[in-house]
Amino acid sequence: MEHQQTPQSAEGGAKVITLCGSTKFEAEFAEVNQWLTMDGCVVISLGMFSLPDLPGYDWTADSSDLKGRLGDVHLQKIRMADEVYIVDPGGYVGESTRREIAYAESLGKPVRYLSRERDYLK
Repeated sequence: MEHQQTPQSAEGGAKVITLCGSTKFEAEFAEVNQWLTMDGCVVISLGMFSLPDLPGYDWTADSSDLKGRLGDVHLQKIRMADEVYIVDPGGYVGESTRREIAYAESLGKPVRYLSRERDYLK
């Protein structure tokens, strides 16, 4: 068996990769996360794929701009990354993900796409 060298960041540590894509691809996020982790990368993913079911909490009445705050947190995750990996089965990229790609590119972060690479997901 051939030994593969662990991808490294510019600083010499394990490469940090932030996953971006639609929350409807939760299973694909999990698989890509596993594959990249087994490859020796530090993976930063989405914190949630749907709003948690909190007893007595009405998300429809939440006036704290949760979506905006979660978006800001995800931009921080992009800033922390050496690379951004787009989870885009079938090439699907929504509006939020397009903004994240543009942001990553504006920071000079390399952007890779699941749909453009070999079939990791079976």
